[in-house]
Amino acid sequence: MSEERTNVNSNREVKSDVFTTLFSEPENAAQLYTALSGVETSPGEIEITTLKGVLFLARKNDLGFTVRNRILVISEHQSTVNPNISLRSILYYGRTMEKLLKNQDLYRAKRIEIPTPEFYCFYNGAKPLPPEETLKLSDAYLEKTDHPMLELTVKMININLPVNHKILQKCMPLYEYSWFMQKIRSYLAEEKSRDEAVTMAIRDCIQEGIFADFVKKHGSEVENMLFTQFNMEDALAVRYEEGVEDGLERGRAEGREAGLTEGREAGRAEGRAEGRAEGRTAGLTEGSEIKLIQMIQKKVQKGQTPEGIAEDLEESLEHVQRICGAIERCGVRDADEIYRYLQECSKLLI
Repeated sequence: MSEERTNVNSNREVKSDVFTTLFSEPENAAQLYTALSGVETSPGEIEITTLKGVLFLARKNDLGFTVRNRILVISEHQSTVNPNISLRSILYYGRTMEKLLKNQDLYRAKRIEIPTPEFYCFYNGAKPLPPEETLKLSDAYLEKTDHPMLELTVKMININLPVNHKILQKCMPLYEYSWFMQKIRSYLAEEKSRDEAVTMAIRDCIQEGIFADFVKKHGSEVENMLFTQFNMEDALAVRYEEGVEDGLERGRAEGREAGLTEGREAGRAEGRAEGRAEGRTAGLTEGSEIKLIQMIQKKVQKGQTPEGIAEDLEESLEHVQRICGAIERCGVRDADEIYRYLQECSKLLI
């Protein structure tokens, strides 16, 4: 890896998703909205409103921005089919509006004008889907009515390169992102390891001049984000195949219950977690692992990179990256919850 690629800003917040980082740049968000709406949009008209996991815990959308303070775009990026996108979007919308209207008096006589919301989901998973679908909140209602009093629709767009949705021709950053992800999946299909697939795809980007600026700008952080993202994809895919419908919170609890040995019954202090390979975390007590998570949380909040944290704590970089990914996904929560979440992911990825 070149020196240019490894030059990572130590103050940069650790991101969980390449998509989020890419389109959190106003230049790319402007191109995306121009492609979605057909209305020419400049970077100066974009204000990023994406919810941050640190503040909003698990209710964290992938991308949010306003356009000229008139349009509010809330979007998700999905690699697994999730029928609850509309339900999640309404939660994101409520949180985002709390953020936008925090200094407004909602009870004053004069009407408060708010930006018109638009909801999107960008899909690039392995399961075949049509180029576009419309998902409705009312589809989940137990009682169906012709005119529901509350409705929310999400336009789901399949951005997989072979599908060739027209938006890929209109938005170069989205096309390059899809090209990059397709390269990784192609190498995985050739039975390359995840590390090899990511490394080879990054090499191809540099050689072909596609997505190269992003890769060079964010350096080795791109690899950290992708490792987190693909680990999450695998965990979610297995969980959905097994028919778990109660969401991440319940899945985390069930995974922990299924993965603990009789040592759990003898007490938390003496219990040991059985992990992804039933030996990966052998020798570490639950208490010492939680203490490690707490130390990493503090360092992440100070802006340290996984590489710096691993060196400071004399821990393996892979283990620190895994914990950093879980912290970003879960937000600043009790270290016990992050620990349980990691245990679930370990068992699902076996």
